[in-house]
Amino acid sequence: MRAILMVLVAGVMFWITAAVAGAPPRRWVKAWPQTDFSRTSVDFDEIQSGGVPRDGIPAIDDPVFLPVSEVTHLADSEPVISLVIEGDARAYPLQVLIWHEIVNDLVGGVPVSVTFCPLCNAAVAFDRRVGPRVLDFGTTGKLRKSDLVMYDRQTESWWQQFTGTAIVGALTGKMLKILPARLESFARFRARFATGYVLVPRNPRGRAYGRNPYQGYDRSRRPFLYQGSMPDAVAPLARVVSVGGRAWSLNYIRKRGRLDIGDGVTITWTAGQNSALDAARIKSGRDVGNVVVTRRAGGRDVDVPYGVDFAFAFHAFHPEVAIIAD
Repeated sequence: MRAILMVLVAGVMFWITAAVAGAPPRRWVKAWPQTDFSRTSVDFDEIQSGGVPRDGIPAIDDPVFLPVSEVTHLADSEPVISLVIEGDARAYPLQVLIWHEIVNDLVGGVPVSVTFCPLCNAAVAFDRRVGPRVLDFGTTGKLRKSDLVMYDRQTESWWQQFTGTAIVGALTGKMLKILPARLESFARFRARFATGYVLVPRNPRGRAYGRNPYQGYDRSRRPFLYQGSMPDAVAPLARVVSVGGRAWSLNYIRKRGRLDIGDGVTITWTAGQNSALDAARIKSGRDVGNVVVTRRAGGRDVDVPYGVDFAFAFHAFHPEVAIIAD
């Protein structure tokens, strides 16, 4: 009897959730038999196809690196996501991530996922441990608020890349830890870490690495497949620097060069990094500069997590936060 009651309760909870979130399309249920669609924190209507199937944009699961001293194919000003853990310094060029969006890696003994959503210009590195589980991630082929929706291969829960939060499936509500990482030029990474390593394609001919498949996107008037409200202070695809729930337009930071925001946290801007989403070739993109965010602690400056994202995306996930702009 107890088992029967539990089944009935589970069924009732499913239909209550479905009524609130909307029922998942049948094609999703068929294509994702391991995903628990009875658990979700968002309305299913908010999730839409990005035009590719599951893993149509293939994550990198067995990354290959070269010592920075041997890398000759990157321009000095090309953007990389740099991550340093326990002295293990690695750079993930956007000319690779723009085609793959997720790299599952092990850095300094820590399992990580380094991610980039071109539609939001969101570069985020995560610790991919959740409780006792070590997850690895792929792309669902879907978007929410024009942002990449990832999935973990262990439970097939769906995750919002911009926030690192599970939004559908067994792990709904769980959050990945965001790691301090920089979006910086290759030259700056090389100068900081002469013995660092740089991600390279396993098959250099497998994609048009170095080319930008989103040519002119960050000059667009509207983001792709986004129907939400827009920020008031800045253009939708202007870049925004966000730290700890606060945000400033990149232009605001650029004009000042340095901004002390309290609690020992400093934002600095220097020239010398290409936009990955401007010209046909990434190395020819206009200069959007390098942003670094550090906190003074124990007599030294340590990196803290930050974002340099498109304004519409920051506004979509933080509509209550006013973006400071000139």
